[in-house]
Amino acid sequence: MKVSTPKSRQDLHIKRHDRVLEVGPGNRPTFRADVLVEKFLGDDTHRRGGLRIFPHQQLVNAAAEALPFADKEFDYVICNQVLEHSDDPAQFLREVTRVGKAGYIETPSLLGEWLFPKKSHRWVVLNIGDKLVLYDKQRVPGNYANDYGELFLNYLPYQSLPYKLLPFTEGELMHVRYEWKDGIDFLINPTDEYYSKFFLRKWDREMVCTLFPPRGFVTELRRTLRAAAHVIGDKLRRSQERRSLSLEEYKALHPGDFKYPGGGNPPVTGIPGHISDISYEKHPLIPDVFRIFVCAIPNSKAYEKLTRVF
Repeated sequence: MKVSTPKSRQDLHIKRHDRVLEVGPGNRPTFRADVLVEKFLGDDTHRRGGLRIFPHQQLVNAAAEALPFADKEFDYVICNQVLEHSDDPAQFLREVTRVGKAGYIETPSLLGEWLFPKKSHRWVVLNIGDKLVLYDKQRVPGNYANDYGELFLNYLPYQSLPYKLLPFTEGELMHVRYEWKDGIDFLINPTDEYYSKFFLRKWDREMVCTLFPPRGFVTELRRTLRAAAHVIGDKLRRSQERRSLSLEEYKALHPGDFKYPGGGNPPVTGIPGHISDISYEKHPLIPDVFRIFVCAIPNSKAYEKLTRVF
């Protein structure tokens, strides 16, 4: 069931010792994730740029609809901007809840998909009454040919403070942010008019208030102040953001794990992410890696090995 609407991936209820999986990390993996699952290692069609990985993470080449993990193997599962790409979202959600005890799903909302559409997106998503409701994008009226992402994603967030606060005061205006525990309540292409009307009809005031309930002045002021604090905190976090690696750099750190038959093709099995197997003394990327691991894994064997080198 849904437990909260986080402001971002930095606002999740992940405990210190939780084992965390991220499905479809793309070019911005979550540093807190221990294991990454990526279906397309060499194909950037479904993401903005090349795949990125932090050195401490394990990379597994698999589809979200068939995760190669045991039931409840992970305490938390992150799915950021992935569900809308799925060929089988019901199976996607069943697998995520099978391997995870809790997690976070983020997708573009209906309005977000209209303003900055992507051809690879197959589904439009809304949170209606704490249900994740997905509707086939091809069946939803609207002009998805014009992409205003340059304005709403790449310009206003860096030029307008009121706009920067908007996603955190109206958390599901442009995106659906859904933190869950013990399961996900979802519908795919509902025929019940109560749900389908949000995708197929003009919104009236009652529908608007269902998605965005009215708030009093005190609540609105509290949300605005919390949003401002989150923006400032996020700015500070980004200024200290650790460096992720490209797939090629990651493979260089694990040369023994990348033996391709015939040469050049990505592996179809998991890529171990054990930093203790690296030859620290010889690798040119070690200074950056060292800075990451001083913060990430103190008291580990890898940490001791690094400190002996430096």
